[in-house]
Amino acid sequence: MRFIKKLLGAAPTPTDDGAFKPSPLALKLATSTTTDYDGGAYAEPYSHGNKRVLMVCTEERNMTMANGTKFSTGNHPVEMGLPMLHLISAGFKIDIVTPTGAPAVIEEWAMPRDDSNVIKLFRDYAGAFANPGSLENFVANSMIDDASYVAIFLPGGHGAMLGLPNNDDLGALLRWAHRRGLFTLALCHGPAALLAADDQNPFIYKGYKIAAFPDAVDKQTPTIGYMPGHMPWKFGEKLAALGVTTINTKADNTCHSDRRLISGASPKAANDFGRLAAETLLKTVR
Repeated sequence: MRFIKKLLGAAPTPTDDGAFKPSPLALKLATSTTTDYDGGAYAEPYSHGNKRVLMVCTEERNMTMANGTKFSTGNHPVEMGLPMLHLISAGFKIDIVTPTGAPAVIEEWAMPRDDSNVIKLFRDYAGAFANPGSLENFVANSMIDDASYVAIFLPGGHGAMLGLPNNDDLGALLRWAHRRGLFTLALCHGPAALLAADDQNPFIYKGYKIAAFPDAVDKQTPTIGYMPGHMPWKFGEKLAALGVTTINTKADNTCHSDRRLISGASPKAANDFGRLAAETLLKTVR
């Protein structure tokens, strides 16, 4: 079977650190060198204040799969980049943090190399990704009543399942944002990070509906070599046990807004998710 997968280009590709990135077939089917970014034009962008978005990124790269192999992941560049482009075009500043202030890890194999907007964004923010703020320090010092933040952004990539769902500081941040009426933006696997708030009864998102990457699709991805094995756990299943309903069954462009939680299903939703988030925040600040 391994030989046949290799012959078909469906065998995951080894990385220098002993993990695996997606196979040539998976990259062809699941990634693109361009995006559907719509240009991010907003008739009346925010310009009269200092409202900001706090983007919480993973600093971990390798996910240990159920079979013990490691999948090279991180923050998905399209699921970070397109929402960032929309939020910036709408006039919002973005601050970047990781749990300890270590560099934000990017899924370089998913970078849309022919998309000039995304490439410029990552070039412009290279310093911020390499030297982000510390979520631990933010929670200790910046969760104050007059903080200028209007939203928390949890970008996708399987890396959102690493070091974020069980992070106490992220749990404190999400509960603070919820109490203050800030928006929470979560895309693809980003909703996995909502699990960090699961130490309060009832769960603050109980009864919510979201769009997210379906567990059933994750189960299928090893067949084309996207991952070297099956997932070690299912975030949709865990959220469902806490009363959260995922409305989509496909990894498509579904986006959804429920109260102050805005979510999207997959990289295919990144543009629409970014526009929905930006337009919603603009209505709020006005």
